[in-house]
Amino acid sequence: MEDLLLKFLYNTGFYLADYRYYIMIIIGITFIYLGVAKQYEPLLLVPIGFGILIGNIPVFLGFGLSIYEDNSVLHYLYFGVTTGLYPSIIFLGLGAMTDFSSLLARPVLMLLGAAAQAGIFITLLGALALGFNPQEAGSIAIIGGADGPTSIFLTAKLAPHLIGPIAIAAYSYMALIPVIQPPIMRLITTKEERRIKMDLPRNVDKRERVIFPIVGFLLCCFLAPTALPLLGMLFLGNLLKECGVTNRLAKTASTSIVDTATIFLGLSVGASTQANVFLTPKAIGIFCLGALAFSMATAAGLLFAKFLNLFLKDKINPLLGAAGVSAVPGSAREVHLMGQREDRTNFLLMHAMACNSSGVIGSAIAAGVLWSFMYIG
Repeated sequence: MEDLLLKFLYNTGFYLADYRYYIMIIIGITFIYLGVAKQYEPLLLVPIGFGILIGNIPVFLGFGLSIYEDNSVLHYLYFGVTTGLYPSIIFLGLGAMTDFSSLLARPVLMLLGAAAQAGIFITLLGALALGFNPQEAGSIAIIGGADGPTSIFLTAKLAPHLIGPIAIAAYSYMALIPVIQPPIMRLITTKEERRIKMDLPRNVDKRERVIFPIVGFLLCCFLAPTALPLLGMLFLGNLLKECGVTNRLAKTASTSIVDTATIFLGLSVGASTQANVFLTPKAIGIFCLGALAFSMATAAGLLFAKFLNLFLKDKINPLLGAAGVSAVPGSAREVHLMGQREDRTNFLLMHAMACNSSGVIGSAIAAGVLWSFMYIG
């Protein structure tokens, strides 16, 4: 009887765990707290945080429980991450939820979404200088786009062993937009610039809205064919929304389908952060470089907006440059709130969403470019 009791105790997680598992459990609980109590991207942080808890219950290998064991339930769920399936489905839903009207009304704002991607390529050089190989450096750099699904998609193609830390870093910085972006916006812009008011955008008719996803898809994917799995789904979702005859499909794509993919993506990514493969010096380097990437992308958008104002007769509020990253709608909301703090009559949300939506397209194109250059078959 005593031997059976000892055998039972030796098989418990309490016996198998070391301090690293408890650190990861604390991180998981922190993610859940930020999502529930602070409401920082709860649809992302709650499933990721609980996935971290699931992934850091120590188990015996051979029982088919670990996410890294073939034929385990978690391994099958993780298949959607490693193949890029979940990110593509999320882009379908994102397209069905996105209104590109404000972008079409003032196409110059698209340049701010493109400019913010400079942070990706600056971070790429930094990662290479720190000794990461080109595939790892490309995967780390895409964090600067502030787009979790795009970061996961590219990392699955270039450096699948880094999916856990890169996904956690990307979603962490997306959730911390209210903490990271405002100081950078205040540092780079003046009070007078933050008070610049934008004219109401013109009305965009249905024909323009229907043509845009078709033309946008063709132009973007001829430019970067490797962005096809993401942008193809994004523009399809938008066409379903705008054409007016597929409302049921658009509603399904923007609700139940994208919600299901988000749950499985968050759970799988969180569960992949097992302490024995996650807590490494590389992971710490990724978090530091990820913060640099996101900060540089924000700064690049702000500075480019100020540069454009040197040539524009109708000035744009440079705060909009911070919305050039792909974190929809978090960065657009933060830009609007910053403008409101300076002038309660200043409404920047629609214009910021134009930059935000162009940032989604820009980060997907950047991921496609990095994949085509860095991929080793």
